[in-house]
Amino acid sequence: MSKFSDYEYRKQPGFDMNTFEGANQAIPMKTLVIHCFDPRAAEIPKAVAEYLGDEVYPGENILDESGNRVGHTRTLFVETNAGGRAAFALESVASMDYIFSVQNVVVVHHSFCGTTTLTPELLIEEFHDHYHADISTLFDRDSLAIMDFETSLKHDIAMLRSSPAVPKHIKLYGFFYEISSGKLTEVVRDIPA
Repeated sequence: MSKFSDYEYRKQPGFDMNTFEGANQAIPMKTLVIHCFDPRAAEIPKAVAEYLGDEVYPGENILDESGNRVGHTRTLFVETNAGGRAAFALESVASMDYIFSVQNVVVVHHSFCGTTTLTPELLIEEFHDHYHADISTLFDRDSLAIMDFETSLKHDIAMLRSSPAVPKHIKLYGFFYEISSGKLTEVVRDIPA
């Protein structure tokens, strides 16, 4: 047993993974925002929360009488990666649906993103030249760079909708964020009937 095992939910007395109904009673997460890890884009979650209107972000910790953190008021959580690409967040979507009652997945791409400085082919070639490794079959080429913002957002939303890792009831949104002005523009919406 690891010295940190006492901090695992599944090791707590009475916890049963087969009857676990989610953590929404402690943390009412309902929206996952996928965006680039560029620090200039750090205001994206707040902009999305304001756009959707019924989100709490950043929220506050809820403490028990002993001062332990037992919950949070936030309803929106964040997955960041290079370019804010949905393909790199699929595992988070699947995990978060199990842990929380996810209702929305939002993909946001931002102006002057570093992934617009390259092409998929250039990234694969550069990696091969510098590290002598072939990464050409590891990733979806259409997710390695942003060649056109509208096209990349439409690709990401379509990829999410077609993935078995995304429950069919999830509402999907794609936004463009202009980092200097903070303007958030809805580009694509996929809401199940």
